[in-house]
Amino acid sequence: MAAEVVLSVRDVSKHFGGVVAVNGVSLDVRRGEIVSVIGPNGAGKTTLLNMISGFYHPERGSIWLEGRDITHLSPSRIAALGVARTFQNIALFRGMTVLDNLMLGRHIHMRTGVLSAMLRYGPALREEMQQRRIVEDIIDFLEIEPLRKRPVGALPYGLQKRVELGRALAAHPKVLLLDEPMGGMNVEEKEDMARFILDVNEEWGTTIVLIEHDMGVVMDISQRVIVLDLGEKIAEGTPAEVRTNPQVIKAYLGAKALQ
Repeated sequence: MAAEVVLSVRDVSKHFGGVVAVNGVSLDVRRGEIVSVIGPNGAGKTTLLNMISGFYHPERGSIWLEGRDITHLSPSRIAALGVARTFQNIALFRGMTVLDNLMLGRHIHMRTGVLSAMLRYGPALREEMQQRRIVEDIIDFLEIEPLRKRPVGALPYGLQKRVELGRALAAHPKVLLLDEPMGGMNVEEKEDMARFILDVNEEWGTTIVLIEHDMGVVMDISQRVIVLDLGEKIAEGTPAEVRTNPQVIKAYLGAKALQ
């Protein structure tokens, strides 16, 4: 029996002036899957993630989360409904500590008012302690406990990427969107990140959609792969099916790109 579809994208299109970034793309993501979206530079991958997370709205088509139309909702509303993401370029507060950056990821779950939170009084203090315990568990999970009080800007690039993953996880998402989570990393850092992504999926049951250029990683960790080229979906299937698809090989300018 197939798992429930948690995220459904139906015939979405997005233009920027005369440039067609995404053209009539449809896809379904089932609960608990890891789905990779791949394609050459300029294929429309990040634009697709931006539409799912509400940063862009499609000119045509619709996006559904657990049967609810989220096509024109704001990023904050979509986040509150259970979609979290990381970005191609790290979007952390560099002057703040690792712990404080992850605490920001919990803000959508906090109920006390701003004044109470600033005064750390009564219910606000209790809530902060509760949220902090959740964040500390994520810090332990990502093996960054010794770094928790360090400013993010002082960390190596690979660890900053791990902190950004932690901030997204702090939102306790149903669907986690990862935009090139391993971009700019060395081999050891990529192996660590791949392990954390698999653990998030297997231990927490989080549904994951990721954009990644490292085909070795994509083929190793994905249940399904969706291929975009020039804004259109040209292939979809298991890693083995996509690896041997003639259209995909052509888009990547040779079979070696998929080995």
